[in-house]
Amino acid sequence: MPRLVRHEATAPIKIEPQDKPVFICACGLSQELPFCDGAHKGCKAEDPKKLYVYDKKRKRIVEERED
Repeated sequence: MPRLVRHEATAPIKIEPQDKPVFICACGLSQELPFCDGAHKGCKAEDPKKLYVYDKKRKRIVEERED
């Protein structure tokens, strides 16, 4: 069953349990989930008053709605 999930984060979550930090995706657009691949850079300009619907590959906005 498809779901529409609201993601409001525009940056990853930084976790430092090791020598090198690990970044976990918080925007939902990464192609390397659960890890950040930098895809959040594309959503920083999104209007927080709108809802953006992405395609199945999470690469392209297919619809914008008023929230």
